[in-house]
Amino acid sequence: MTSRFPLLLILLLWAGSLVAQEAEVPELTGRVVDRAELLDTQAEARLTSMLAGHEQATGEQVVVVTVPDLGGRSIEEFGLELGRTWGIGQKGEDNGALLIVARDDRKIRIEVGYGLEGRLTDAQSSVIINRIIAPAFQRGDFTAGITEGAEAIVTVLGGDPLPAELRPVMPMVQEQPGG
Repeated sequence: MTSRFPLLLILLLWAGSLVAQEAEVPELTGRVVDRAELLDTQAEARLTSMLAGHEQATGEQVVVVTVPDLGGRSIEEFGLELGRTWGIGQKGEDNGALLIVARDDRKIRIEVGYGLEGRLTDAQSSVIINRIIAPAFQRGDFTAGITEGAEAIVTVLGGDPLPAELRPVMPMVQEQPGG
């Protein structure tokens, strides 16, 4: 009987750690939730002001969240969990977006509610991540990457295109003669 006790204890501790891991969704404390401490106070205040202005003008909610890690989940799972838990956007409108940065896992994602998908597409989100945020992060400038990424999200949601130098170049397709 005593040989089963250590095994039972190990299983209980393991199950408890899984529950704790899943429970690590940060509390929604504002438009910027910087759990990874990547932003200084001034940058966080500027971001909060910009996102509040966008929300007042449009009713759309954009939240920036940084976390140290994803607790073993994929960033997609984490983003969906944040969306469900926080309820970003107006009820019935699904007009919320999240900019998620997982510092130690080196992951970035823009999660978009259904009500915004027509304006902030996966392709635009990819450009924002790969052409704005990631290069700044590679230079070690997390503040610039997050701030400029959030600005680009608000720009696109406001109906303005990304700057021409950031837009993907579509290859020209020429018709073949005699076809």
